Amino acid sequence: MKTVMLAVLIACAAQAQPGVKSWNRQSAAAYLDGRMGWWEEWPAAARDRETFCVSCHTSLPYALARPALRTGLGEQGPSAIERKILDNTARRVALWNEVQPFYNDAKSGVPKSAESRGAEAVLNAVILARYAAPGAADALRNMWALQIKTGEKRGSWTWLNFHNEPWEADDSAFWGAALAGLAVGFAPEEYRASPAIRENLALLAEYLQREEGSQSTLNRAVALWASGQLPQLLKPEQRTAIVGDITAQQRGDGGWSASSLVVKDWKRKDGTPLDTASDGYGTGLMVTALRQSGTSSAQAQIAKGMAWLERNQDGAGAWQATSMNKQRDPATDIGRLMSDAATAYSVLALSGR
Repeated sequence: MKTVMLAVLIACAAQAQPGVKSWNRQSAAAYLDGRMGWWEEWPAAARDRETFCVSCHTSLPYALARPALRTGLGEQGPSAIERKILDNTARRVALWNEVQPFYNDAKSGVPKSAESRGAEAVLNAVILARYAAPGAADALRNMWALQIKTGEKRGSWTWLNFHNEPWEADDSAFWGAALAGLAVGFAPEEYRASPAIRENLALLAEYLQREEGSQSTLNRAVALWASGQLPQLLKPEQRTAIVGDITAQQRGDGGWSASSLVVKDWKRKDGTPLDTASDGYGTGLMVTALRQSGTSSAQAQIAKGMAWLERNQDGAGAWQATSMNKQRDPATDIGRLMSDAATAYSVLALSGR
């Protein structure tokens, strides 16, 4: 009944807003495959043992979203590009004790190895668990081994911090911990209920519950998303508060602007103003979080958000978003990085998977 009601609301929202068009799955897949193919071959992404960096802006969102297109496109299995990221991730997991961190202290000149290791452990687990791929169990084991067990950060992971929002900043450890919750949520039910990880999950829930009130809406949304499969990660009143926070920031056009969802008073490093219009990253992530959380109190807002996404896919198959850290030329590969994430989360939102 909820699915039928949501479909009706989406149709009504679309009819109420001129210019709505049906989104194009094929062009979205082509954009995502093309961007992931570029990243895999980009020399700056290369790492040791013939592997590449698993990025928060392109690789991770791609792995989350690309499987959601399979049924609609009539595909029988992962694409060649998908298989390459899976092989790369599984290889790094298999060589975990030998492969160099994404960011090596000696090479970068700054102490980033530990941060890099914690972040990668979580990212690897999310990707392989999402696909139920060989190596997922090992990736999850690596992830739990690096969970912080004591002190004020207990329950979380050491996370990369280059002072770049939204994934490598002072508050990004919470985002990483919420991703860890997603990884466990993607795993089989028997794994989630396993006594072997009960203490780890309890620590994770304690951390998320303790810190969520001070987090940005972008971070809180991922915790809400993860709680859709693992309700114990957040208290019921926290879930309700996050839904309220998200819906309160929906714009009149039905979308969300990532610039209003990031940490308060965030400014670009080059002094240029943040883009304040609704964008694919803010809208795609908020709709995904609301849908995946199973909330029944925001169906109208979800419908309006999905209608915005329907209207705003561009001719290349993408949804646009811009850097929160500096002004970039959107025609360049670097300038498209936020749109990579925006497109992936928009696909997830529209596919409901």
